[in-house]
Amino acid sequence: MIDLHAHTTASDGRSAPHALVDEAIAAGCVVLAVTDHDTVAGIAAARLAAAAGGLRLVDGIEMSAVADGVDLHILGYFIDVDDESLGAFLRTQREQRIDRVRAIGERLARAGVPVDAEAIVASAIGSGRAVGRPAIAQALIAAGHAVDVPDAFARYLSIGRPGYAPRAGAPPADVIARIRAAGGIASIAHPGKTRRDDLIPSLVDAGLGAIEAYHTDHTVADVVRYQTMADRLGVVVSGGSDYHGPGSGRTQGLGHVGLPPAAFERLVERADRTRRR
Repeated sequence: MIDLHAHTTASDGRSAPHALVDEAIAAGCVVLAVTDHDTVAGIAAARLAAAAGGLRLVDGIEMSAVADGVDLHILGYFIDVDDESLGAFLRTQREQRIDRVRAIGERLARAGVPVDAEAIVASAIGSGRAVGRPAIAQALIAAGHAVDVPDAFARYLSIGRPGYAPRAGAPPADVIARIRAAGGIASIAHPGKTRRDDLIPSLVDAGLGAIEAYHTDHTVADVVRYQTMADRLGVVVSGGSDYHGPGSGRTQGLGHVGLPPAAFERLVERADRTRRR
């Protein structure tokens, strides 16, 4: 299994980097990409665990962008995690995440469902960890305001709900440019969830090199649609489980959803060509 979409405790995953690697190996993965949100803080530890376990690790990331006021996520693969420009950009991204957590905390307090947003912020400052709505969801559960993460989002954190605060962030073209400047290839994440297919051609024009066709939340029809779209636009496909660790509610894809080997080779070849340009 080749899984190019997984998260650790460096962002909103529930598994520490070494634990994620162990879980991936146990699930039959031979290639894994760590793609935490707006941080590469988990990659070094994952790399050590992968080397010990004989797993090929792809240095990756899932970066936040904003298009028409809505979140759009861009995956980056084969990035240089030590690139200083990328590091500075990611620090800004994480600062904007902290601002959003505080804004959500204020909205929830006004709605009569307070949580300790500052405790979430404290866990991120200076650590390289990225925080966001999933951490708020866990706080809502701990405070007895929600029964699980889907309930927290449905009642408080989704668009139109009392705790929702819009994200501030870079446009997708800027995020793609940052990934490419760090030697990586950019892929739009889970387009079957975001349903913004209308944006994809312009993102390809901006340098997008892949579309995530294989994803736990994609149907067979989604896979066919995005593979067909990728072929038409002259890009390749990526894929992964979007695993977030035990108890996260995003566990079912690990070991079951991934990128076919031939598609992975095409992704690697595309990334190599991109770096040589």
